[in-house]
Amino acid sequence: QVQLVESGGGLVQPGGPLRLPCTASGSIFRIHDMAWYRQAPGRERELVGTITSDSTTSYADSVKGRFSISRDNAKNTLYLQMNSLKPEDTANYYCSADVETYVRPRRSYWGQGTQVTVSS
Repeated sequence: QVQLVESGGGLVQPGGPLRLPCTASGSIFRIHDMAWYRQAPGRERELVGTITSDSTTSYADSVKGRFSISRDNAKNTLYLQMNSLKPEDTANYYCSADVETYVRPRRSYWGQGTQVTVSS
């Protein structure tokens, strides 16, 4: 089994930065694509951005130029660096990863989410 655990959420003032890590653990053979999603109250979950196994990234237009995704393969950890935060970035942030384990073929796993609130 694979577990993804996000952390680093909290209350931040508009314009401020915040970094969210997401660490994968379990019987991991290889982690392929990883991604960050977010879901605000009353809204559908939306893709924030993705990163491939060779660290190629893509971002939603709403966060391009402000957010940055990176990964540390040695630590099985995904990061979301958020700068110039806006109140509309307030949401529960989730990480997702496509993982091969030693006993199961590649499939997607999700974390439980971490709340980010941008407010003065």
